[in-house]
Parts: sequence; C-alpha cells; structure tokens
Amino acid sequence: MSSSIEFAPFLRARRRAWNTSLATVAILAIVIAGCCYYAGLFDMERLVEGVPSLASLVSEMFPPDFSQLNNWIKPVSDTLAMSVAGTAIAVILSVPLAVLAARNTSPHPLVFHFFRGVLNGLRSIPELIMGIVFVAAVGFGALPGVLALAFHSVGMVAKFFAESIEHVDPAPVEAARAAGCSPLQVILHGIFPQVFSQMADTAIYRWEYNFRASTVMGMVGAGGIGFELIGSLRIMQYQEVSAILVVILLMVTAVDALGSWLRKKTQ
Repeated sequence: MSSSIEFAPFLRARRRAWNTSLATVAILAIVIAGCCYYAGLFDMERLVEGVPSLASLVSEMFPPDFSQLNNWIKPVSDTLAMSVAGTAIAVILSVPLAVLAARNTSPHPLVFHFFRGVLNGLRSIPELIMGIVFVAAVGFGALPGVLALAFHSVGMVAKFFAESIEHVDPAPVEAARAAGCSPLQVILHGIFPQVFSQMADTAIYRWEYNFRASTVMGMVGAGGIGFELIGSLRIMQYQEVSAILVVILLMVTAVDALGSWLRKKTQ
C-alpha cells in the first residue's frame, strides 16, 4: 500500500508530461496541416493537372546532351573556386565575430547583443539577394558570388562558432585564468582547443552547402555552372539542362565525399 502511495506522484507527473507532449504534437500537426492547405498541397485537381506537363518536360530532357561538356569545365571550376573562397573568407571573419558574440567571451553584454544582431542580420538576407546586390556593385563574374557566399555564411558560421564557445568546459578556462593568462591567452589555450573539431566540422559542412549555393549564384550573373544552366533554360535546351544537372550532381557527390574525408581527418 505504501509503495503505491510513493509512486502516485511519479505516475501523475509522467501522465502530465505525456499529456503535454500529446498536446504539443497535436498543435504542431494542426499548424503544419494549415500551412500545407494554405500552400495548396491539398489541391489534388491542380496537382493532377500538372503531372502531364511535368512528364512532358522530363521527356524533353532525355537523353542528356553532353556536346558542350568542354565548355563547362571553366564554369565548374569557377563554381568550385567560389565555394572555397567564400567559405574561407567566412571562416576567417567568423572566428573573431564568434568570440565577440559568445556570452562567456564577449567583453560586455552590449557588445554581445550588438554582434548577435549583426549575425542575425547577415543570416536574414538570402545569398541570392546578396548576389544580386554584389553583381550590381562589382559587375558580373565570380567575385560577386564569392562576396555573397562569404557574407551570408558569416551569419551562420559565426553563430555556430559562438554557440560552441558558450558550451565549453569551464575547468580549462578557469585553470588558464588562475595561471595568470591574459584574456586572449585564455581564449587561445583554454577555449579554442576544445572547439576546434566542432569549428572544423561547421566549416566543412558550410563549404558543402556553399558549393550547392554557388550554382544558384550563377543564375543572377555571378558566373559558374549556374550561369550555363540558366542560359540553357532560357533557350529551352532541356537536353543540355539535364546534362548540366548531371554534372552538378557528380560534383556535389565528389564534394560531399571529400567533405566526409576531411571531417574524419579533423576528429
């Protein structure tokens, strides 16, 4: 009898937690269903009518036409260079920004909130819009693509870096301070060794993302294979479009494989 009395509060707490979880799932399901309805995903008549058009477009894309393959080597190289350069610039800028945007390393709360706001602002502007802005500023080519990828990436990379810094083990940090290290030495010797592998993972993942995003940059005049893709789409050369998509798929697969290898090396 006494054991059942002891377990009664525990059972009631578990029941309340279960009911709360069910209510949360139900609310999320209602919200998701409402968004799907608003977007037209439940308009089956419209979806069914679009199937023949989609099938016709896909049929026009086969077989892929690789006759211009030699002309795509430079655009693919531009795309790869854009992703590497943009990611490198983003990582370099993100390290000091992350230190200023982390609660445990920022010199003052106002500095923390200011730089968090800066990172939020950079993340809020899509790289495609940044690409259009930089194309208008510096002209066509790979340069605006690099700048757009770099500045947009800073907002995300620095945020992840800052969160990694905020979750470090405080013991090495306190030991460095007790040894008389300066604030910079504390960061270099007490914090960075703990977060290096996480930062490396974030940088590599961002490079993989930036390679995909750099193909979109070409669509706004920032060069790369995306520029060739949008050119073929405009003149409705769908067989060339499918060939370019195959090239992009192969490059993305290679970049992902290289990224996985690099992550293993940084563990």
